[in-house]
Amino acid sequence: MVYPFFAALTLLTGIAYAVGQRRAVSVADGRLADLHSLPIYHALFTAIGVFVPMLAIFVIGTPLVSWMAHSAALAQFDPSVQADPLRSGVILRDVASISRGQFAGNASPELAQAAKDYAATLATGGWAVFLLAIAAGVAALAASFGVIKVPFRARKHVERFALIVLGACAVVAILTTVGIVFSVAFETYRFFFDPSLSGKPTIGSFLFGLEWNPQAAMRADQGTISTAYGFVPLLVGSLLITFIAICVAGPLGLFSAIYLAEYATPRVRSIAKPILEILAGIPTVVLGFFAALTVAPLIRGLGEAYGLNVASESALAAGLVMGMMIIPFISSLSDDVINAVPQSMRDGSYALGATKSETIRQVLLPAALPGIVSAFMLAISRAIGETMIVVMAAGLAANLTLNPLDAVTTITVQIKTILVGDQEFDSAKTLAAFALGFVLFFVTLMLNYIALRIVRKYREQYD
Repeated sequence: MVYPFFAALTLLTGIAYAVGQRRAVSVADGRLADLHSLPIYHALFTAIGVFVPMLAIFVIGTPLVSWMAHSAALAQFDPSVQADPLRSGVILRDVASISRGQFAGNASPELAQAAKDYAATLATGGWAVFLLAIAAGVAALAASFGVIKVPFRARKHVERFALIVLGACAVVAILTTVGIVFSVAFETYRFFFDPSLSGKPTIGSFLFGLEWNPQAAMRADQGTISTAYGFVPLLVGSLLITFIAICVAGPLGLFSAIYLAEYATPRVRSIAKPILEILAGIPTVVLGFFAALTVAPLIRGLGEAYGLNVASESALAAGLVMGMMIIPFISSLSDDVINAVPQSMRDGSYALGATKSETIRQVLLPAALPGIVSAFMLAISRAIGETMIVVMAAGLAANLTLNPLDAVTTITVQIKTILVGDQEFDSAKTLAAFALGFVLFFVTLMLNYIALRIVRKYREQYD
């Protein structure tokens, strides 16, 4: 009933909008200036009055109908089955497959009857929700029709509704962030302090350990548990690849932004900037293939030609391609902030006899420094959070090295690796991913704090 419901919702909302507008014109008797609010506000008020109750009934009624259908299906089985979440989940999955005609095999009589009850309850409840929503929409339309009069303050109600929607969106965004932080923090706490977990490290050995080998905590013959979860190799690998990437993207992005903002003609700028920003739209898996199949063999071949020992997967290959990926972040944002510097500052510099290059170095770049720093920090955060390029070009080896020709791994790659597998969720190895995510959160938070401090310090000078 989802598609019919939204079709009816769209139709009734459109009808309400038209009716509300015509009603406002009608009560004004051609003298629209007598209306407290414009006819469009009366139309929006009527449309909102129909849209909100219909959507509320659907949002509340659909999960309720689904719960009733599940209860009706499980009623065919023994109470012990209903009390077991695992067995009841399997039964409900089979029931849903039978009702959709996708069940492979012969269903037992109990399962067939449960599927029949499930489908009947779902259909009946769906129609009930649909008809109730239609009735609520029609009733709201009739009520709104009677409310619209010349002194009615429709604009006030519409603006209040818009304020409530905007506030709700802000609250949802904040609660989502808080929920993510608390969920990661809770699992991190379990990783370090849950007494039921075996093989977990101490906080000190995790933060300052020099070996990363989670498998050692699960098999005693592969290493020492106390050193299995050393975070340092992952942090060093992440920072090494990010440093290489920013060494590539920083000069290229900033210099291209200066060229596009100050030297390029409007025609060249209109062509070059969109082409440059296409790099941001290339999927990272494509860049990973490029790094693994082209860049890494090229680096290995050049290294062998000069007698260097280059790993087949190296931090240099991943960093170079990642630098290509984050060029648009630096270039586009730096271009915008350079263009935002007032023209009067350029004119004043030229009036004092400065050349264009001197104006750029001594006036524009200092004035745009807060925005440029923000662009660099955004690019660094993007590089630290990248996974696919590192997986395909730098490998999974947690080597503690600063040699860009060696294979390394990063925090995000290990989070992905840990959470992919058949180990139980409550194991120390799995919960280590949450500890990594929690520490990574603080690393990026510190980067953002540093950027904010720099922005505030220099913005005061040029406001």
